[in-house]
Amino acid sequence: MDVTDHRGMTPLERRATLSLAGVYAVRMLGLFMILPVFALYSEQLTGVTPFRVGLAIGIYGLTQAAFQIPLGTLSDHVGRKPVIIAGLALFTAGSIVAAMSDSIHGVILGRALQGSGAIAAAVMALAADLTREEHRTKVMAMIGMSIGMSFALALIAGPMLNQRIGVQGIFWLTALMSVVAMGIVAFLVPRPVRPRRRRETGFVSSALRTVLGDTQLLRLDLGVFVLHLVLTANFVVLPLLLRDQAGLEASRHWMLYLPVMFISFVLMLPFIIIGEKKRMLKHVMVGAIALLVLAEGSLVYTAGSLAWVTISLLGFFAAFNLLEASLPSLVSKTAPSDIKGSSMGVYSTSQFLGAFTGGALGGALMQSGGAAAVFTGGALCVVVWLAAALTMRNPRYLSSYILNIGALDSTRARDMAERLHAISGVAEAVVIPEDGVAYLKVDRLELDEGQLREIAVSPA
Repeated sequence: MDVTDHRGMTPLERRATLSLAGVYAVRMLGLFMILPVFALYSEQLTGVTPFRVGLAIGIYGLTQAAFQIPLGTLSDHVGRKPVIIAGLALFTAGSIVAAMSDSIHGVILGRALQGSGAIAAAVMALAADLTREEHRTKVMAMIGMSIGMSFALALIAGPMLNQRIGVQGIFWLTALMSVVAMGIVAFLVPRPVRPRRRRETGFVSSALRTVLGDTQLLRLDLGVFVLHLVLTANFVVLPLLLRDQAGLEASRHWMLYLPVMFISFVLMLPFIIIGEKKRMLKHVMVGAIALLVLAEGSLVYTAGSLAWVTISLLGFFAAFNLLEASLPSLVSKTAPSDIKGSSMGVYSTSQFLGAFTGGALGGALMQSGGAAAVFTGGALCVVVWLAAALTMRNPRYLSSYILNIGALDSTRARDMAERLHAISGVAEAVVIPEDGVAYLKVDRLELDEGQLREIAVSPA
């Protein structure tokens, strides 16, 4: 890999980042686009019950959670690209199965296949292989932003495409996009010289006990679980609520989602800035969770009013977008520097399990008690999360910093850790001799980055 100064990314790094962000976004767009329309489409399928509708919406989360860590580990041994392409092939097959199905059972199978093509860990690992340590946080943030953008686009594009090509057409389009993504991986994404398991992005099984024993991290895992549980459960009933109670034709649902998503993004930005700059992330998070409770509760009492539904959804998505953006930052601040990848692996698994549980629970509550039961159940789940968040410690406002220091023996590694810890702004230093890398937690306001650069060596 070309090595330039620390001020900017190389052309290879930019190409790798943008292409991998695009691949990830295409996959998530395909998963999300049916959210705002599937409850309506399911009326055409055989064997439909509300529970099965919820299962079809959320089942991808179960297979995604089951396969993402094993496939990430497999990519350490057989290579990133083969695993990513195979995962996209499974996703394509699932999309085709769902497109060709005229029963709810076929769609459930197709969605499960989509989720089994779990490429998240392999994509993140490939991004780490192709970028230098000093740009790693920026690269992961760009990929994360692509996921958020794909979700917002899916809520708008889903209803628009449904009007023109139907949900079956959306599944076929998703399959086509996945094939294009396979071509991008094969021909545009650079090939890493030496794929390696990296602790800042990969899952290390020996760290699992530490991650699961950290009550602060578990609070954040609970948070993302509940957040995606509520989101998925809501979409079991929202399309029906908008059409049947609020009187908004299915073809016009995007006209509601577009301004709601835009305004909610605008509303969240000042709070994200305040949380980071004023070091009030916990306060901002607790406020957003409380808003989520109010939004879910207000959806119980819409009484067929489109205006009331719109206001409720605006509150819901303002809180959702704020929490979706701030929770990964809190995980990064809370996790020990050398097991950040394992912490994020458990966090992501919790997110996908939340989506699965939300679909199944939302369908079951819809079947037994109607839309009000779904929103009430969601509100109660968020209340549990709120209680856990209130007891969370204020995070340390430290950033992860990865420094390439070259191969060291154990004695020199201990000396290096002490030397790094003595540098102004370094709060934590863990040196992994076999990796030739130091994992640091630093206070950016106090960090003497010049001293770190004097120690750093260029990767071979």
